[in-house]
Amino acid sequence: MKRLCVSTLLGLLISGAMAQGTVYRCPGNPVLYTDQITERDAKERGCRTIEGAALTVVQVPKPKAPAAAAVPNAASRPGETRVDPAAQKARDTDAKRILADELRRAEEQLAVQLKEFNNGEPERLGSERNYQTYLDRVAGMKAAILRKDSDVAALKRELAKLAP
Repeated sequence: MKRLCVSTLLGLLISGAMAQGTVYRCPGNPVLYTDQITERDAKERGCRTIEGAALTVVQVPKPKAPAAAAVPNAASRPGETRVDPAAQKARDTDAKRILADELRRAEEQLAVQLKEFNNGEPERLGSERNYQTYLDRVAGMKAAILRKDSDVAALKRELAKLAP
């Protein structure tokens, strides 16, 4: 991407400079190609002139307008954006039911995880002959419990937002 930009800049500056005068290649990061400095400034900065080199000009397409700008503002069409109150109430009821079901499942999963965790001392599995393997599993269980607990809290917040 950086090379494309430098090539594009080079092409644009050199194509414009052919009609105007000397083009300089100045060191730095990124390398600067310009015809906008004086000969004295170019010498001070350590710039070299570019003469007679074969040049390639790369045209970069103009960026497209954001999608939001292409869609007319919804506020300009208030009649079309209105939702029937009965339909909205049905949507709200469905949303509450779905969130309540998710909350119930998440709480059940959390209870199972807490039972299996056994206050930080779950039973060792037969495959855990190495104590570090056991400790890694316990740490993973603890992290899973924390994630599930935050999921439950988030679902409760969402349900509270929908409560009348």
